[in-house]
Amino acid sequence: MLYNVIRKMNQTILLPQLEEKKLVPVIKIDRTEDAKSIGEALCAGGLPVAEVTFRTDAAEESIKIMKKEFPEMLVGAGTVVNLDQAKRAQAAGAAFIVSPGISRSLVEFAVDNKIPVFPGTCTPTEIMTAMEYGLEVVKFFPAKQYGGINTIKTLASVFPGIRFMPTGGVNQDNISEFLALKSVIACGGSWMVKGDLISQGKFNEIKRLTAEAVLLVRK
Repeated sequence: MLYNVIRKMNQTILLPQLEEKKLVPVIKIDRTEDAKSIGEALCAGGLPVAEVTFRTDAAEESIKIMKKEFPEMLVGAGTVVNLDQAKRAQAAGAAFIVSPGISRSLVEFAVDNKIPVFPGTCTPTEIMTAMEYGLEVVKFFPAKQYGGINTIKTLASVFPGIRFMPTGGVNQDNISEFLALKSVIACGGSWMVKGDLISQGKFNEIKRLTAEAVLLVRK
C-alpha cells in the first residue's frame, strides 16, 4: 500500500550513512555547555555522529548546539520514550529518533513527520510490530542482556529483511563480532563518551578514544 511505501522511506535516507559509520556514540549530556566540546571531539576523532539521550534536561538544547556548531554532524535523539519527547526532539532538529522500546504513537509521529526512527526491540513480536510500519532497521536493546550475537543470529534467520543496531553492552572488545554479522548495520556504544570523561572535561581523551574506535570498526 502507498502508506507502507511512505513508511519504508522513513529510514532509507540514513541507512547508507549508518552502514558507513558503523558506530553511533550514545551520549548522556548533563550540561549544555559541554555539547560543543563533545561535538568537536567526535568530529576531530573522525566520527561526526551522535545520539544524544533524552535522559537529562540538557538533551534538547545540546542537539541544537551540536547541529549549529557542526553542520556536518549527524545528530539524533536517543532514549526517547514518549510522544512529548519525540516532539521536542523534532523541534530541536534531531536527524533521527531512537527509542529503547517500541511505541506505536511514537513511531507513527516520526513516520508522519518524516523523521527516521529506530525503535528498540528484543522479541519477535516487537520486530513484527516494527515491520508493520515498513521499518528495515531496529535497535536491539539491551543487546548483552538479551543474548547478544546468538540472539541476533536467531532473529535474523526468522526475519531476513530486518537489520539490527545492537546497543547495550557493546564495547571495544566485542563490537567487531557484532559488526561481522551481515544483519547488523551499525552499533550504538558509549565507551568513548563516558559520563566521567565528560564531567571531568577530558575531551582530548574522548577524541583519542573516538579515533581508536573508528580504526577498530573500519578494519
